[in-house]
Amino acid sequence: MAVERLQKILSRAGVASRRKAEDLIVQGMVTVNGKVVMELGSKADLDQDHIKVDGKLLHAPKNLIYIALNKPKGCVTTTEDPEGRPTVMKLVRGMKERVVPVGRLDYNTEGLLLFTNDGDFANRVTSAKSKLEKVYVVKVTGQLTDDQCEQFRRGVPIHGNRTAPAGLKLIRPQENPWYEVKLIEGRTNQIKLMFSHFGRLVEKLRRVRIGFIGLEGIPPGKCRHLTTREMERFRKLLKMPEPGHDN
Repeated sequence: MAVERLQKILSRAGVASRRKAEDLIVQGMVTVNGKVVMELGSKADLDQDHIKVDGKLLHAPKNLIYIALNKPKGCVTTTEDPEGRPTVMKLVRGMKERVVPVGRLDYNTEGLLLFTNDGDFANRVTSAKSKLEKVYVVKVTGQLTDDQCEQFRRGVPIHGNRTAPAGLKLIRPQENPWYEVKLIEGRTNQIKLMFSHFGRLVEKLRRVRIGFIGLEGIPPGKCRHLTTREMERFRKLLKMPEPGHDN
């Protein structure tokens, strides 16, 4: 690999997003050849330099891996859980490289979850700037009025900040109806908080699509590798450089 900015190396190695990598550097948790590096913009070569993050030696992944998982309820989207609950990592065992989840789904939320060891890809998928659409189906306690639906679509205040415009469609009208929700951002508990703003509780939540990738052919608890063609499409959609090229 060529000489690159340190935060980009950490991101590409799957340690963290570039923003979080910058935080690690500023906090003095990154060393290069035994010396603590705290200056943003510092450069290194992962093939030549001895880079450690929080005391752990960083290795470049030999192969970039991209996985789609149909997450079931009853597991957390973390690599480890201090409470001892099962994590999604048990569902992606046996990979040749270490992968981490892209974003998160709550303990009782089901559906599509991506995994990768490509930090740049993970960062772009989760960034609101990419405007990558995520689609959910949601069962709630009571139907919204037409006016509330329009407010939902325009955005509602959460913790003092208005959400980005969202898609909302009633797909199963009943006492506890089902809605399809489309988001381009992913704040913590966003959908639950948006419905809560109108006095509705979320009973069931499932993510069914990220961009053009859906759950078709992936049973609950199972996963599959994304194809080369799918990754070519993602790179165009997310404006990523081709493998082996810098941006």
